[in-house]
Amino acid sequence: MDCGDGMDKEVIERLEGIVGKTYVVSERERMQNYLTDESADVIRPRPASDLVLVRPANTQEISDILRLANENNIPVFPRGGGTGLVGGAIPTQNGLILAMERMNRIEIDNENLMAVAEAGVTLGTLSKSASDAGLFFPLHPGDETSQVGGLVATNAGGARAIKHGVMRNYVRGMEVVLPTGEILRLGGKLHKNNVGYDFMQFIIGSEGTLAVITKVTLRLLPIFGATATLVFPYNNRNDAIASVPKMIRDGRLPLAIEYAERDLMERTANHLGENWPVKSGNCYLMIVIAESSREQVLSESLKIAETCQQNGALEPLFVETRSEQDRILRIRSNIYPALKSETADILDVTVPVPELAKLVEAVKELAKKESVLLPAYGHAADGNLHVHIMKGPTGQTEHVERLREEIYRTAVQLGGVITGEHGIGKIRTGKLELYLTEKEIDLMKNAKRIFDPNNLLNPGAKILI
Repeated sequence: MDCGDGMDKEVIERLEGIVGKTYVVSERERMQNYLTDESADVIRPRPASDLVLVRPANTQEISDILRLANENNIPVFPRGGGTGLVGGAIPTQNGLILAMERMNRIEIDNENLMAVAEAGVTLGTLSKSASDAGLFFPLHPGDETSQVGGLVATNAGGARAIKHGVMRNYVRGMEVVLPTGEILRLGGKLHKNNVGYDFMQFIIGSEGTLAVITKVTLRLLPIFGATATLVFPYNNRNDAIASVPKMIRDGRLPLAIEYAERDLMERTANHLGENWPVKSGNCYLMIVIAESSREQVLSESLKIAETCQQNGALEPLFVETRSEQDRILRIRSNIYPALKSETADILDVTVPVPELAKLVEAVKELAKKESVLLPAYGHAADGNLHVHIMKGPTGQTEHVERLREEIYRTAVQLGGVITGEHGIGKIRTGKLELYLTEKEIDLMKNAKRIFDPNNLLNPGAKILI
């Protein structure tokens, strides 16, 4: 086996002793799928030249790997499903890629309404396992090949956050391994826990820089009885977005409220070989309602329709069948793949909900001023807007940094943040000062040093040391 110039042969042999020879890979061609994520090619960090892929099967193996790495000053890059958009899992220094897919066991506790899932369990498996037990994992942060460990490490959100929150709202317990090899078991199958500092909440969203998450206890909900999807067309984007806070003030809280524009939905549908079913209006609110009975779904739908139509909505599309709802969701979920080849960067700035219309308007004005395409869509009920900065007509990207800075500054001026769910990863660390104070950044660096004194766990992500 070719160990490469940067990895000592004795270290390779010790790794093989921990996980077995089959699960240690140093040939570059056999680890290509572990070197990238879903971030745009233009901004994706370049992986290091000398890496070793290790695929552990349990927590003790991870502990032994991290102790070995710490003893030998070897960087370690935890790897989930690779569905991130900010380069967080890309190994940018010579070292170890710690792939978690073999840790894929899951148990459903019906009495406590909880799932205990290892870090390599996929979102698809988690959702299906809960459903098979008559329960419901309410979040759907994105690609179903994403893994539980990565979802927790990034505090993933998604379209359902308005009603059900984000990952940290569902984590009740965690097993983690510190960079120095110690195993911690935090929380448990509890709804209240007020003992000591809450290290579990600190690790959630830390993007693999403080500890390796190996197992998670997640809260589940009873499964809903009926669902429906409504698509409300509007001729005016401000009317569409202004409908959302009115809906929420009226006590209406759907499972999801998404905003997108007609040209974008039609382009994505064409990309999938499908037809977008709504022909009126130039922008939309897509609303998913989930309740315990069909009667409640219909009642909520009528009330939401009244609010939207009072605010300029045209005749809505209402679908109840699973296949039609899935078709609309599939089109919405594939906007990024449809745009990816022409995307230079995708932002996920977030502002207070009442400011979302101003943010969208500012993005449209910027696109007009700079004569560039800036497709925008997002989670209207939590102020989270996805903005694509597209390449120029001949593939040029000189404008990307300037437009990114302008959109970031606009979001912050509106009381928002530079990222609501994608995170910082390795491509946005230089932007922290746009939102965080010098003291906050200093505290982050000090926390990183306490957890990871040798800066070996996912170095270059979240915060630069």
